[in-house]
Amino acid sequence: MKKALILLALTAAGYATVAQTIVSRDPLIEKMVSQVSSDSLQAYIDQLVKFGTRHTLSSTTDPKRGIGAARNWVVQKFNQFAVKTNGRMTAYVDTSTLQPDGRRINQQVNLGNAMAVLKGTDPNDKRIFLISGHLDSRVTDVMNAKADAPGANDDASGVAAVIESARILSQTAYPATIIFVAVSGEEQGLLGAGFLAEKAKKENWQIEAVLNNDIMGSNNSNETNIIDNTRLRVFSEGLPAYELDKKAASIRGMGLENDGPSRQLARYVKEVGERYVDHLEIKLIYRNDRFLRGGDHTPFVQRGFAAVRITEMNENFLHQHQDVRIEKGVQYGDLREFMDFEYLRKNTAVNLACLANLAGAPGVPADVKIDVKNLTNSSYLYWKAPATGKTKGYYILMRETSEAHWQKKIFTTETSIRLPYSKDNYFFAVQSVSENGQESLPVVPEVGR
Repeated sequence: MKKALILLALTAAGYATVAQTIVSRDPLIEKMVSQVSSDSLQAYIDQLVKFGTRHTLSSTTDPKRGIGAARNWVVQKFNQFAVKTNGRMTAYVDTSTLQPDGRRINQQVNLGNAMAVLKGTDPNDKRIFLISGHLDSRVTDVMNAKADAPGANDDASGVAAVIESARILSQTAYPATIIFVAVSGEEQGLLGAGFLAEKAKKENWQIEAVLNNDIMGSNNSNETNIIDNTRLRVFSEGLPAYELDKKAASIRGMGLENDGPSRQLARYVKEVGERYVDHLEIKLIYRNDRFLRGGDHTPFVQRGFAAVRITEMNENFLHQHQDVRIEKGVQYGDLREFMDFEYLRKNTAVNLACLANLAGAPGVPADVKIDVKNLTNSSYLYWKAPATGKTKGYYILMRETSEAHWQKKIFTTETSIRLPYSKDNYFFAVQSVSENGQESLPVVPEVGR
Protein backbone atom coordinates (compact mmCIF):
# COMPACT_ATOMS: atom_id res chain seq x y z
CA MET A 1 0.00 0.00 0.00
CA LYS A 2 1.37 3.40 -0.95
CA LYS A 3 1.88 5.76 1.96
CA ALA A 4 0.52 8.84 0.24
CA LEU A 5 -1.70 9.43 -2.76
CA ILE A 6 -1.20 12.78 -4.46
CA LEU A 7 -4.43 14.72 -4.72
CA LEU A 8 -3.38 18.22 -5.66
CA ALA A 9 -0.20 19.83 -6.96
CA LEU A 10 0.34 23.51 -6.27
CA THR A 11 2.66 24.82 -8.95
CA ALA A 12 2.50 28.60 -8.93
CA ALA A 13 5.43 30.67 -10.18
CA GLY A 14 8.00 31.19 -7.45
CA TYR A 15 6.58 28.48 -5.22
CA ALA A 16 7.97 25.05 -4.42
CA THR A 17 6.10 22.15 -5.94
CA VAL A 18 4.13 20.55 -3.12
CA ALA A 19 1.34 18.04 -2.81
CA GLN A 20 -1.60 17.70 -0.47
CA THR A 21 -1.83 14.07 0.58
CA ILE A 22 -4.08 11.42 1.96
CA VAL A 23 -2.18 9.38 4.55
CA SER A 24 -2.78 5.63 4.35
CA ARG A 25 -2.58 3.13 7.18
CA ASP A 26 0.83 1.68 7.95
CA PRO A 27 0.46 -2.12 7.59
CA LEU A 28 2.42 -2.89 10.76
CA ILE A 29 0.37 -0.54 12.93
CA GLU A 30 -2.81 -1.80 11.29
CA LYS A 31 -1.81 -5.35 12.23
CA MET A 32 -1.11 -4.36 15.85
CA VAL A 33 -4.46 -2.62 16.11
CA SER A 34 -6.17 -5.81 14.91
CA GLN A 35 -4.49 -7.69 17.77
CA VAL A 36 -6.21 -5.67 20.51
CA SER A 37 -8.52 -8.18 22.15
CA SER A 38 -11.78 -7.48 23.96
CA ASP A 39 -11.41 -10.89 25.63
CA SER A 40 -7.99 -9.95 27.02
CA LEU A 41 -9.32 -6.62 28.27
CA GLN A 42 -12.21 -8.38 30.00
CA ALA A 43 -9.83 -10.86 31.64
CA TYR A 44 -7.63 -8.05 32.97
CA ILE A 45 -10.65 -6.25 34.44
CA ASP A 46 -12.05 -9.42 35.96
CA GLN A 47 -8.76 -9.98 37.77
CA LEU A 48 -8.52 -6.37 38.98
CA VAL A 49 -12.06 -6.57 40.36
CA LYS A 50 -11.15 -9.78 42.24
CA PHE A 51 -8.78 -7.83 44.48
CA GLY A 52 -11.89 -6.58 46.30
CA THR A 53 -10.70 -3.04 46.79
CA ARG A 54 -7.77 -1.20 45.30
CA HIS A 55 -8.13 1.81 47.57
CA THR A 56 -4.85 3.67 48.03
CA LEU A 57 -5.11 3.20 51.82
CA SER A 58 -5.85 -0.53 51.56
CA SER A 59 -3.32 -3.25 52.34
CA THR A 60 0.00 -3.30 50.52
CA THR A 61 0.99 -6.66 52.03
CA ASP A 62 -2.09 -8.89 51.68
CA PRO A 63 -1.35 -11.25 48.74
CA LYS A 64 -4.97 -11.40 47.58
CA ARG A 65 -6.78 -8.20 48.53
CA GLY A 66 -5.93 -4.54 48.23
CA ILE A 67 -3.75 -2.15 46.28
CA GLY A 68 -0.52 -4.04 46.99
CA ALA A 69 -1.73 -7.29 45.47
CA ALA A 70 -3.13 -5.39 42.49
CA ARG A 71 0.06 -3.49 41.68
CA ASN A 72 2.15 -6.66 42.04
CA TRP A 73 -0.14 -8.46 39.61
CA VAL A 74 0.19 -5.65 37.05
CA VAL A 75 3.98 -5.83 37.27
CA GLN A 76 3.74 -9.62 36.90
CA LYS A 77 1.81 -9.14 33.64
CA PHE A 78 4.40 -6.65 32.40
CA ASN A 79 7.17 -9.13 33.22
CA GLN A 80 5.39 -11.86 31.25
CA PHE A 81 5.47 -9.63 28.19
CA ALA A 82 9.07 -8.58 28.87
CA VAL A 83 10.38 -12.14 28.52
CA LYS A 84 10.34 -11.90 24.72
CA THR A 85 11.87 -8.42 24.45
CA ASN A 86 15.54 -9.42 24.83
CA GLY A 87 15.89 -7.14 27.84
CA ARG A 88 14.33 -4.09 26.22
CA MET A 89 11.42 -4.00 28.70
CA THR A 90 11.74 -3.91 32.48
CA ALA A 91 8.97 -3.69 35.08
CA TYR A 92 8.85 -2.65 38.72
CA VAL A 93 6.80 -0.91 41.41
CA ASP A 94 8.04 2.65 41.85
CA THR A 95 7.32 3.53 45.48
CA SER A 96 7.33 6.55 47.73
CA THR A 97 6.21 7.09 51.34
CA LEU A 98 3.43 9.55 52.06
CA GLN A 99 2.67 11.02 55.47
CA PRO A 100 -0.83 12.02 56.67
CA ASP A 101 -1.84 15.27 54.99
CA GLY A 102 -5.02 16.22 56.87
CA ARG A 103 -7.07 15.72 53.71
CA ARG A 104 -7.31 12.33 51.99
CA ILE A 105 -4.30 10.61 53.57
CA ASN A 106 -4.88 9.77 57.25
CA GLN A 107 -2.00 7.32 57.76
CA GLN A 108 1.49 6.70 56.44
CA VAL A 109 1.14 5.17 52.99
CA ASN A 110 3.44 3.17 50.78
CA LEU A 111 2.41 4.65 47.43
CA GLY A 112 3.36 2.53 44.45
CA ASN A 113 3.05 2.99 40.69
CA ALA A 114 3.23 -0.23 38.63
CA MET A 115 5.53 0.61 35.72
CA ALA A 116 7.06 -0.96 32.64
CA VAL A 117 9.70 0.75 30.50
CA LEU A 118 10.09 -0.37 26.88
CA LYS A 119 13.50 1.08 26.09
CA GLY A 120 14.07 2.65 22.68
CA THR A 121 16.67 1.14 20.38
CA ASP A 122 18.40 4.43 19.48
CA PRO A 123 20.78 5.41 22.32
CA ASN A 124 20.73 9.01 21.08
CA ASP A 125 16.94 9.22 21.13
CA LYS A 126 15.84 10.43 24.57
CA ARG A 127 12.15 10.81 23.71
CA ILE A 128 9.59 9.19 26.02
CA PHE A 129 5.92 8.50 25.30
CA LEU A 130 3.81 7.53 28.31
CA ILE A 131 0.44 5.80 28.65
CA SER A 132 -1.34 5.68 32.03
CA GLY A 133 -4.43 4.57 33.88
CA HIS A 134 -5.04 4.65 37.62
CA LEU A 135 -5.00 1.49 39.66
CA ASP A 136 -6.83 2.66 42.79
CA SER A 137 -10.59 2.50 43.31
CA ARG A 138 -13.09 3.94 45.77
CA VAL A 139 -16.70 3.90 47.01
CA THR A 140 -18.92 6.77 48.14
CA ASP A 141 -16.73 7.66 51.12
CA VAL A 142 -13.33 8.50 49.65
CA MET A 143 -11.68 7.45 52.94
CA ASN A 144 -13.32 4.00 53.08
CA ALA A 145 -10.48 1.56 52.41
CA LYS A 146 -12.35 -1.53 53.68
CA ALA A 147 -15.50 -1.82 51.56
CA ASP A 148 -15.51 -3.64 48.25
CA ALA A 149 -14.66 -1.13 45.51
CA PRO A 150 -14.62 -3.06 42.21
CA GLY A 151 -13.62 -0.04 40.12
CA ALA A 152 -14.32 -1.87 36.87
CA ASN A 153 -14.62 1.25 34.74
CA ASP A 154 -12.97 3.75 37.11
CA ASP A 155 -10.32 2.86 36.37
CA ALA A 156 -9.66 -0.81 35.68
CA SER A 157 -10.64 0.12 32.12
CA GLY A 158 -7.67 2.48 31.82
CA VAL A 159 -5.29 0.00 33.46
CA ALA A 160 -6.51 -2.74 31.13
CA ALA A 161 -5.77 -0.46 28.17
CA VAL A 162 -2.25 0.08 29.51
CA ILE A 163 -1.65 -3.67 29.99
CA GLU A 164 -3.01 -4.61 26.55
CA SER A 165 -0.94 -1.87 24.90
CA ALA A 166 2.15 -3.21 26.67
CA ARG A 167 1.38 -6.76 25.51
CA ILE A 168 1.25 -5.79 21.85
CA LEU A 169 3.75 -2.92 21.62
CA SER A 170 6.44 -4.87 23.47
CA GLN A 171 6.65 -7.21 20.46
CA THR A 172 8.12 -4.46 18.27
CA ALA A 173 11.26 -2.32 18.64
CA TYR A 174 11.03 1.47 18.43
CA PRO A 175 13.76 4.12 18.43
CA ALA A 176 12.03 6.01 21.26
CA THR A 177 11.02 4.77 24.72
CA ILE A 178 7.47 3.93 25.79
CA ILE A 179 6.47 3.88 29.47
CA PHE A 180 3.39 1.97 30.63
CA VAL A 181 2.16 2.91 34.11
CA ALA A 182 -0.74 2.09 36.41
CA VAL A 183 -0.58 4.92 38.94
CA SER A 184 -1.92 4.85 42.49
CA GLY A 185 -3.48 7.59 44.57
CA GLU A 186 -5.63 9.20 41.88
CA GLU A 187 -8.75 9.26 44.03
CA GLN A 188 -6.78 10.71 46.95
CA GLY A 189 -5.54 13.68 44.93
CA LEU A 190 -3.58 12.57 41.82
CA LEU A 191 -0.77 11.47 44.13
CA GLY A 192 0.93 8.78 42.05
CA ALA A 193 0.84 10.88 38.89
CA GLY A 194 2.11 13.87 40.82
CA PHE A 195 5.01 11.83 42.19
CA LEU A 196 5.90 10.55 38.71
CA ALA A 197 5.53 13.91 36.97
CA GLU A 198 7.71 15.62 39.56
CA LYS A 199 10.38 12.94 39.20
CA ALA A 200 10.30 13.34 35.41
CA LYS A 201 10.68 17.10 35.74
CA LYS A 202 13.57 16.92 38.21
CA GLU A 203 15.39 14.26 36.20
CA ASN A 204 14.80 16.04 32.86
CA TRP A 205 12.93 13.20 31.22
CA GLN A 206 12.10 14.11 27.63
CA ILE A 207 8.42 13.18 27.81
CA GLU A 208 6.80 14.30 24.58
CA ALA A 209 3.30 12.90 25.13
CA VAL A 210 1.18 11.51 27.96
CA LEU A 211 -1.99 9.57 27.12
CA ASN A 212 -3.99 9.25 30.33
CA ASN A 213 -6.93 6.83 30.21
CA ASP A 214 -9.61 7.19 32.86
CA ILE A 215 -13.21 5.86 32.67
CA MET A 216 -13.18 4.63 29.08
CA GLY A 217 -15.13 1.38 28.92
CA SER A 218 -18.86 2.06 29.35
CA ASN A 219 -21.24 3.37 26.74
CA ASN A 220 -24.30 4.91 28.38
CA SER A 221 -25.41 7.78 30.60
CA ASN A 222 -27.89 7.31 33.43
CA GLU A 223 -29.38 10.78 32.88
CA THR A 224 -29.83 10.84 29.10
CA ASN A 225 -29.99 7.08 28.47
CA ILE A 226 -27.82 7.63 25.41
CA ILE A 227 -26.06 4.44 24.37
CA ASP A 228 -23.06 5.36 22.26
CA ASN A 229 -19.93 3.33 21.60
CA THR A 230 -18.94 5.27 18.48
CA ARG A 231 -17.46 8.39 20.08
CA LEU A 232 -14.55 9.00 22.45
CA ARG A 233 -13.59 12.23 24.23
CA VAL A 234 -10.09 13.66 24.48
CA PHE A 235 -9.66 16.54 26.94
CA SER A 236 -6.82 19.01 26.46
CA GLU A 237 -5.83 22.49 27.54
CA GLY A 238 -5.16 25.24 25.01
CA LEU A 239 -2.84 27.51 26.98
CA PRO A 240 0.20 26.02 28.68
CA ALA A 241 -0.15 25.82 32.45
CA TYR A 242 3.62 25.86 32.89
CA GLU A 243 5.40 29.24 32.76
CA LEU A 244 2.47 30.87 30.97
CA ASP A 245 3.68 34.31 32.04
CA LYS A 246 6.89 33.86 30.03
CA LYS A 247 5.02 32.65 26.95
CA ALA A 248 1.97 34.91 27.00
CA ALA A 249 3.35 37.69 24.77
CA SER A 250 4.33 35.26 22.02
CA ILE A 251 1.01 33.41 22.27
CA ARG A 252 -0.94 36.66 21.97
CA GLY A 253 1.23 37.96 19.16
CA MET A 254 0.76 34.80 17.08
CA GLY A 255 -2.86 34.19 18.09
CA LEU A 256 -2.01 30.72 19.42
CA GLU A 257 -4.46 30.57 22.32
CA ASN A 258 -5.76 27.29 20.91
CA ASP A 259 -2.42 25.69 20.11
CA GLY A 260 -0.64 24.68 23.31
CA PRO A 261 1.31 21.39 23.35
CA SER A 262 -1.55 19.40 24.85
CA ARG A 263 -4.01 20.74 22.29
CA GLN A 264 -1.62 19.71 19.50
CA LEU A 265 -1.37 16.24 21.05
CA ALA A 266 -5.17 15.99 21.17
CA ARG A 267 -5.41 16.80 17.46
CA TYR A 268 -2.78 14.14 16.80
CA VAL A 269 -4.82 11.57 18.76
CA LYS A 270 -7.88 12.42 16.71
CA GLU A 271 -6.15 12.15 13.35
CA VAL A 272 -4.20 8.97 14.03
CA GLY A 273 -6.93 7.31 16.12
CA GLU A 274 -9.58 7.79 13.46
CA ARG A 275 -7.11 6.65 10.78
CA TYR A 276 -6.68 3.22 12.37
CA VAL A 277 -9.87 2.54 14.34
CA ASP A 278 -13.09 2.02 12.42
CA HIS A 279 -16.50 3.22 13.60
CA LEU A 280 -15.07 5.65 16.14
CA GLU A 281 -15.21 9.44 16.12
CA ILE A 282 -12.83 11.21 18.47
CA LYS A 283 -14.32 14.35 19.96
CA LEU A 284 -11.87 17.00 21.10
CA ILE A 285 -13.05 18.68 24.29
CA TYR A 286 -11.38 22.07 24.63
CA ARG A 287 -10.79 22.12 28.37
CA ASN A 288 -8.25 20.33 30.53
CA ASP A 289 -10.81 18.14 32.30
CA ARG A 290 -14.43 17.83 33.36
CA PHE A 291 -16.04 20.10 35.96
CA LEU A 292 -15.55 19.09 39.61
CA ARG A 293 -13.18 16.26 38.64
CA GLY A 294 -9.49 15.72 37.97
CA GLY A 295 -7.26 13.31 36.08
CA ASP A 296 -3.69 12.05 36.17
CA HIS A 297 -2.68 14.00 33.06
CA THR A 298 -2.94 17.26 35.02
CA PRO A 299 0.27 16.94 37.10
CA PHE A 300 2.15 16.49 33.81
CA VAL A 301 0.42 19.48 32.21
CA GLN A 302 1.30 21.58 35.24
CA ARG A 303 4.98 20.75 34.73
CA GLY A 304 5.11 21.58 31.05
CA PHE A 305 4.51 18.18 29.44
CA ALA A 306 1.98 17.59 26.67
CA ALA A 307 -0.74 15.44 28.25
CA VAL A 308 -4.38 14.61 27.51
CA ARG A 309 -7.22 12.72 29.16
CA ILE A 310 -8.98 10.01 27.14
CA THR A 311 -12.43 9.12 28.45
CA GLU A 312 -15.78 7.73 27.33
CA MET A 313 -18.42 9.94 25.72
CA ASN A 314 -21.26 9.50 28.23
CA GLU A 315 -20.43 8.87 31.88
CA ASN A 316 -22.84 7.06 34.17
CA PHE A 317 -22.59 8.55 37.66
CA LEU A 318 -24.60 5.73 39.23
CA HIS A 319 -21.53 3.58 38.59
CA GLN A 320 -18.83 5.98 39.79
CA HIS A 321 -17.73 6.66 43.37
CA GLN A 322 -20.67 4.65 44.69
CA ASP A 323 -21.14 1.98 47.35
CA VAL A 324 -22.24 -1.26 45.69
CA ARG A 325 -25.96 -1.49 46.53
CA ILE A 326 -29.49 -1.69 45.16
CA GLU A 327 -31.88 1.15 45.97
CA LYS A 328 -35.45 1.20 44.67
CA GLY A 329 -34.56 -1.45 42.14
CA VAL A 330 -31.55 0.50 40.81
CA GLN A 331 -28.09 -1.05 40.90
CA TYR A 332 -25.32 1.28 42.06
CA GLY A 333 -21.60 0.61 41.94
CA ASP A 334 -18.78 0.30 39.43
CA LEU A 335 -19.42 -3.30 38.35
CA ARG A 336 -18.03 -5.12 35.33
CA GLU A 337 -21.55 -5.94 34.11
CA PHE A 338 -21.88 -2.32 32.98
CA MET A 339 -18.82 -2.49 30.72
CA ASP A 340 -18.81 -2.54 26.92
CA PHE A 341 -15.68 -4.49 26.02
CA GLU A 342 -15.95 -3.87 22.28
CA TYR A 343 -16.01 -0.14 23.01
CA LEU A 344 -13.02 -0.54 25.30
CA ARG A 345 -11.23 -2.46 22.54
CA LYS A 346 -11.63 0.45 20.14
CA ASN A 347 -10.55 3.00 22.73
CA THR A 348 -7.49 0.92 23.61
CA ALA A 349 -6.63 0.65 19.92
CA VAL A 350 -6.57 4.45 19.66
CA ASN A 351 -3.87 4.54 22.33
CA LEU A 352 -1.87 1.78 20.71
CA ALA A 353 -1.97 3.35 17.25
CA CYS A 354 -0.87 6.74 18.56
CA LEU A 355 1.99 5.29 20.62
CA ALA A 356 3.26 3.15 17.73
CA ASN A 357 3.09 6.08 15.34
CA LEU A 358 4.86 8.43 17.76
CA ALA A 359 7.56 6.04 18.93
CA GLY A 360 8.36 5.01 15.35
CA ALA A 361 8.54 8.57 14.03
CA PRO A 362 11.66 10.75 13.89
CA GLY A 363 12.05 13.54 16.41
CA VAL A 364 10.17 16.76 15.83
CA PRO A 365 11.64 19.21 13.30
CA ALA A 366 13.98 21.71 14.92
CA ASP A 367 13.87 25.52 14.91
CA VAL A 368 10.63 25.79 12.96
CA LYS A 369 10.16 29.41 11.85
CA ILE A 370 7.79 31.52 9.78
CA ASP A 371 9.04 34.61 7.95
CA VAL A 372 7.01 37.72 8.80
CA LYS A 373 9.51 40.39 7.72
CA ASN A 374 7.61 41.32 4.54
CA LEU A 375 4.03 42.01 3.55
CA THR A 376 3.06 39.11 1.32
CA ASN A 377 0.06 37.00 0.46
CA SER A 378 2.22 33.90 0.75
CA SER A 379 3.80 32.14 3.72
CA TYR A 380 7.43 31.09 3.98
CA LEU A 381 8.33 28.43 6.55
CA TYR A 382 11.74 26.96 7.26
CA TRP A 383 13.19 24.50 9.77
CA LYS A 384 16.02 22.09 10.50
CA ALA A 385 16.13 18.31 10.49
CA PRO A 386 15.20 16.62 13.78
CA ALA A 387 17.90 15.73 16.28
CA THR A 388 17.14 12.00 15.96
CA GLY A 389 15.70 9.68 13.37
CA LYS A 390 15.84 9.40 9.60
CA THR A 391 13.24 11.41 7.70
CA LYS A 392 11.59 10.78 4.38
CA GLY A 393 10.31 14.34 4.44
CA TYR A 394 7.95 16.65 6.25
CA TYR A 395 4.26 17.42 6.41
CA ILE A 396 3.09 21.01 6.50
CA LEU A 397 -0.24 21.24 8.36
CA MET A 398 -2.64 24.09 7.63
CA ARG A 399 -5.93 25.36 8.94
CA GLU A 400 -7.88 28.59 8.82
CA THR A 401 -7.67 30.58 12.05
CA SER A 402 -11.31 29.85 12.89
CA GLU A 403 -11.01 26.08 12.40
CA ALA A 404 -10.47 23.60 15.21
CA HIS A 405 -8.75 20.87 13.18
CA TRP A 406 -5.98 20.78 10.59
CA GLN A 407 -7.53 21.04 7.12
CA LYS A 408 -4.61 20.38 4.77
CA LYS A 409 -1.58 18.12 4.99
CA ILE A 410 1.13 18.93 2.45
CA PHE A 411 4.28 16.85 1.90
CA THR A 412 7.74 18.13 1.03
CA THR A 413 11.23 16.69 1.10
CA GLU A 414 12.82 20.11 1.64
CA THR A 415 13.44 21.99 4.90
CA SER A 416 11.72 25.14 3.70
CA ILE A 417 8.62 25.91 1.72
CA ARG A 418 6.74 28.90 0.36
CA LEU A 419 3.00 28.36 0.19
CA PRO A 420 0.50 30.48 -1.76
CA TYR A 421 -1.56 31.08 1.36
CA SER A 422 -1.50 34.23 3.48
CA LYS A 423 0.15 33.88 6.88
CA ASP A 424 -2.53 36.27 8.14
CA ASN A 425 -5.32 33.82 7.36
CA TYR A 426 -3.89 30.45 8.38
CA PHE A 427 -2.15 28.58 11.16
CA PHE A 428 0.70 26.26 10.21
CA ALA A 429 2.71 23.45 11.78
CA VAL A 430 5.44 21.08 10.61
CA GLN A 431 5.84 17.33 11.25
CA SER A 432 8.79 15.05 10.55
CA VAL A 433 7.92 11.89 8.61
CA SER A 434 9.80 8.58 8.81
CA GLU A 435 10.64 6.31 5.89
CA ASN A 436 7.60 4.21 6.87
CA GLY A 437 5.32 7.23 7.10
CA GLN A 438 5.04 7.70 10.87
CA GLU A 439 4.61 11.37 11.80
CA SER A 440 6.09 13.23 14.74
CA LEU A 441 4.02 15.61 16.78
CA PRO A 442 3.45 18.89 14.94
CA VAL A 443 5.53 21.97 15.77
CA VAL A 444 3.96 25.42 15.39
CA PRO A 445 6.48 27.88 13.93
CA GLU A 446 7.94 30.76 15.87
CA VAL A 447 8.51 34.14 14.28
CA GLY A 448 11.78 34.17 12.32
CA ARG A 449 14.32 36.87 13.15
